[in-house]
Amino acid sequence: MSAFMFATGIENSYPTIRLPDGTMQRVDELEKTGHYERWREDFALVKEMGIEFLRYGPPYYRVHTGPSQYDWAFTDETFGALRELGITPLVDLLHFGLPDWLGNFQNPAFPEHFAAYAGAFAARFPDLQFYTPINEIFVTTMFSAQYGWWNECLASDQAFVTALKHVCRAGVLAMQAILAVQPGATFIQSESAEYFHPETPAARPLANFLNQKRFLSLDLTYGYPVSVAMYEFLLKNGMTDAEYHWFDDQHIKAKCIMGTDYYRTNERMVREDGSTYPAGDVFGYYVIAKQYFDRYRMPLMHTETNLWEPDAVNWLWRQWANAYRLKQDGIPLVGFTWYSLLDQVDWDTALRENNGRVNPLGLYDLDRKIRPVGRAYQRLIAQWKDVLRDESYGVHINY
Repeated sequence: MSAFMFATGIENSYPTIRLPDGTMQRVDELEKTGHYERWREDFALVKEMGIEFLRYGPPYYRVHTGPSQYDWAFTDETFGALRELGITPLVDLLHFGLPDWLGNFQNPAFPEHFAAYAGAFAARFPDLQFYTPINEIFVTTMFSAQYGWWNECLASDQAFVTALKHVCRAGVLAMQAILAVQPGATFIQSESAEYFHPETPAARPLANFLNQKRFLSLDLTYGYPVSVAMYEFLLKNGMTDAEYHWFDDQHIKAKCIMGTDYYRTNERMVREDGSTYPAGDVFGYYVIAKQYFDRYRMPLMHTETNLWEPDAVNWLWRQWANAYRLKQDGIPLVGFTWYSLLDQVDWDTALRENNGRVNPLGLYDLDRKIRPVGRAYQRLIAQWKDVLRDESYGVHINY
């Protein structure tokens, strides 16, 4: 059958951060939000919302305990429960961090190890159809290797390109490993949809460069030819010609849905000195998602958005209006997501500080009480679900 995917997610980031004393610490959102103890309750909330699709993944760093070694205990329990509840997972295999034994994204051995994990996961759960192999590759590599915030905590173009080529390769190899087990698998990339506005005319060259750079993770994943400027940037910073052309030969795009994540911080102003700051939703989701669609020409899903209370309900309706307009204009949009089910913790500092500060972004708070945006999303799904089933674009669900 075909269906429009109204979704939410259970936020499962787990990068490592460097503390002020120089030591490294793992930040685990599943732990901070109490999901490890309350997962049954959390899945019941998904059903209460009337949501059939859940972005959800096991904590990779806990499951992949060594080369070809896996601890499936928690994963077996949770994914078994999702099956019993009739909730379709969009399986989030890697969300911003690696197991300690793999180190970080500079490790050239990481892609093959991750592909082995993805294949082992698919073999253990052969009925699952939808996967996000690696969440937000652009954000993962920028925050870890360009800004110096997470994991390797490096801040250079060379570190960024190294991380980028490893993470994109890992994603492609993982998709191939899953398809070897589950030929009907569908992959939803979930990538940050960005745009950079020049603050002044003098900032235009950098803004133009950044507006090409934002596409690199999807360009490599989908084998899309990059611009000359980006090709020179990649080769200058450690990617070989052979490594670049490897992506041309993988032909994975036909199995993919392009997930686009959009927040109020995704549009940024660029200053003459090279710094940037959030611009707010100047163009909005419609314009930026259409830029990504026009580039890649493939099915699209709105895979993440949220905003803090008290502005959350208004933001939800604005995002939905943008998404539905895309659909009306003939863009094959197959789903919409409020991310996440629960409030998050410490995302106000991009997880860089371990403050334990609750961010009121969820459909439910951390006491599992529904927020106004939860009620609004519940209404939106109930009102639109049947209408969208009769419209032309949906994703095919295997039963």
